[in-house]
Amino acid sequence: MSKYTIKDVAKEAGVSIATVSRVINGKGKVNATMEQKVQEAIKKLNYEINVIAKNLKEERTKTIGVIIPDISNPHFMTISKGIEDIVHPYGYQLIFGSSNEQPAKEEQLLNLFYGKRVESIVLATSGYNEQTIKKIHMQGTPILLMDRRVEIDEAPMHLVEEDNIDGAYTLTKQLLEFGHTRIGVVNGSLNVSTGSDRYKGFQKAFQEAGVEKDPMLIYNGDFTKESGKKAVEYFMSSKPPSAILSFNNFMTIGVLGELARRGIRVPDDIFIASYDTVEPEELISHMYQILYLRSSPYAMGVRIGKILIESLFNKDDEQIYHEKFTPVLSYQP
Repeated sequence: MSKYTIKDVAKEAGVSIATVSRVINGKGKVNATMEQKVQEAIKKLNYEINVIAKNLKEERTKTIGVIIPDISNPHFMTISKGIEDIVHPYGYQLIFGSSNEQPAKEEQLLNLFYGKRVESIVLATSGYNEQTIKKIHMQGTPILLMDRRVEIDEAPMHLVEEDNIDGAYTLTKQLLEFGHTRIGVVNGSLNVSTGSDRYKGFQKAFQEAGVEKDPMLIYNGDFTKESGKKAVEYFMSSKPPSAILSFNNFMTIGVLGELARRGIRVPDDIFIASYDTVEPEELISHMYQILYLRSSPYAMGVRIGKILIESLFNKDDEQIYHEKFTPVLSYQP
């Protein structure tokens, strides 16, 4: 950090502090001679602009808070990479927080980011924080919803998500066409839109096919590897299903791990379908030959980044974006 101040620059250039400020900020008219003197003084003194102070004075911190449910999940980190690739060239930095699917921790992060005066918050909610989200959004820190909806009529927010109902419907329909009717379902949290929408898609496919689902083959998990493991334990405690449908990649990893531990072969003994890709995609699909939906997390992140930049630079624009990405069915028999 330079030891010189804006006062020193003004003295060296023989101009007022206001003139130096106008040159540095590019605001207001300064004649060419004075501007040259200021630039020469800045160069001679090796003066460095205090960016933090400048941004605070302008009520800008050039930071965006990102709250995701699980920082170890490559799906959310790939979305974040897409966001960062767009906003970084505009001088914005991302600050990350992981709620670990815990609403109380999410609320702490929301209040923390609000207190740090981030210019916007990108949120994949864990649920139950509607009032805090509404308060922060309506007090001037815009919140963009990522992957998971929050229904607050008084505070419309940008939303970028997958078409979870259609994706789960397509995945279930394919399982049914493969001849599976005893399908063990591993739900994610039904308290968030991704969990409830994917289960709705499953139900829609069964209803359309005229197949009655077995309530004993429904396991409500929480999007973690551990819930995938426990789902297998639950299914194996009675008559096993012919297929297991897991509604996120981490639960699928838990399912595959527990099946392997028990010596149950995939797909020979039990067929596996996964909502979202299990990393590394090529290795898993080759080893296990599972049916899965390939999402577009990086493209989602890029779109989120573009919406952020557009809204940050055009704050008077009241347009609210709600965009859906459609996952693609993949299977390598």
